[in-house]
Parts: sequence; structure tokens; C-alpha cells
Amino acid sequence: MIMSPQKKAYLFAFAAIACWSTIGSAFKLSLQYIDPQRLLFVSSLVACLVLFSILLVQRNLHLLRHLTLRQVLLSAFLGLLNPFLYYSVLLKAYDLLQAQEAGTLNYVWPLVLVVLSIPMLRQKISFGSILAILISFLGIIIISIRPGSLPQHTGTAHYPGVLLAIGSAFLWALYWIFNLRDQREPVSKLFLNFCFGFLYSLLSIAISGRFQLPGWQGLTGGVYIGMFEMGITFVLWIFALNYSSTTAKVSNLIYLSPFISLIIIHFTIGETILISTVFGLILIISGIIMQQYLKR
Repeated sequence: MIMSPQKKAYLFAFAAIACWSTIGSAFKLSLQYIDPQRLLFVSSLVACLVLFSILLVQRNLHLLRHLTLRQVLLSAFLGLLNPFLYYSVLLKAYDLLQAQEAGTLNYVWPLVLVVLSIPMLRQKISFGSILAILISFLGIIIISIRPGSLPQHTGTAHYPGVLLAIGSAFLWALYWIFNLRDQREPVSKLFLNFCFGFLYSLLSIAISGRFQLPGWQGLTGGVYIGMFEMGITFVLWIFALNYSSTTAKVSNLIYLSPFISLIIIHFTIGETILISTVFGLILIISGIIMQQYLKR
């Protein structure tokens, strides 16, 4: 039986969502055994190896031999944004916050993308879009001011972690905007971006002097994240978009991920999933979906 392109799109999309839904737990568990800086070093190295292997299987390595100086410089810039800065900030947020908080706050990036598109892409914003942003912002406030966010349970929110989680959303939105202008083959440009990201991570490790080999738990976490957050999953999502008859048929499925992630976080890490987290996440996702509906 031959599978239709749309069924293939759904298969790849659900595979990507399944992988991404485990990453919040993987971040938090790994950070118990390794610091964010070395975790990024290990995971970005693994991601480079995974993406290289995919290019090899696709027989697309020749694309790397025909790069212009402009394309190399663009990858150097994109690699600075993602993976280096984005994951440096996001992993630090996970280190400071509960996994449910850091992961949920990071999902505001589509709204940040709308805000940044106004000055950077000269897009106009409607009253409905402003209302959608305010709805999501209310969700952020509900999650951010929850009492007991600090590990010490002092009754105040852990604002540095909250700012880092939201900051990672800004970095991802910036990366998304600049990446839209790069029309190269997706896997080859992603590989080159991650190569530069790995070099920045290596330089950061060298400056800090943290070349100590992590324990097997931290190393395993870095390998898992490199494979299923940074490497294979991005390619699965690209395939899902390519096979789908319309982007909307698979893009909206991504909003299943944060809710599945909360369930996995509860059972793997043991965090009690708070009503404020769920309610805040619903508001954030509602604002994003409202914005996309208005855009269409």
C-alpha cells in the first residue's frame, strides 16, 4: 500500500512532535549532571554529526562545495543566533526554573515574531493582532508571578529565569526572520549553521577553561539533545512541511507539543503541574492561534 504525501506529512510531523515533547525533560535531567555551557558543546557537536550523516545519505554533500563567501558569513551569523546564543540562554533558563515554566515561556516566540516583524519586515499590525499579543502576554504574567517559583520557595517569581526564557524566544524569532531570507537547501544550511554554533561553543569552553569530560549521565543527555532536539527532529519537520499539501495542515499540530511535554515532565521529573502553568499555556497558545487565524 502506497502512502499518500499528506499521510507522510502527518507521520513526519507526529514523529517530530514526539521528539520535541521530550526535550523539556531531557534539558532538566541533563542539567543535574552537566552545566549549560558543556551541555551545549556536546549537543551541538552531536547535531553536526547527525546533520552531516543526513547530507551523506541524501548525497547532498556537494552543496557544501559551492558556497559563496556571503553564504558562509550568513551561516556564521545564523549559527551565532542558533544554536549558540539561543540554547545558551534557554539552557540557563531551564537551569533556574522548573521545566514546565521554562518550556512554556519559550513558546511565546511566534508572538515575538509578530512584534519583531513590524520594524524588521515593515509589516502592519491590526487591532486583532494586538489583542492576540495581549492574551498571550497575560499567560506569561500568570506563569511568571506564580508564588514559589524560586527553588527556595520564597514566594516571589524567579525573574532572572523568566527573563532568560522569554529572551530565548526573542533569539529564536530573530533567527527565524533572518533564516527566511536564506534560500539554500534546508539541511545543508542547517548543518553549516550548527558547525559555526559548535565552533562558538568550543571557543566559549576554551575561554572558561571547562574542558572537563562530563559524567556518563550528562554525556548521554547531550547526545540525546543533539540528536532529537537539534538534529533529526528539524529534518523530520522539514519533511513534514515539504510533503504536506498546505503548511497549515501540519503547522498547527506543533501546539500539541507543550501539552504533551507537561505530561512527560510530570512523570519523568516528578514536577507537580500547576494550574497556573496550564492556564497560562492555554492563553499563550490561544493568542498565537488567534494571530495565525487573523493572518490567514
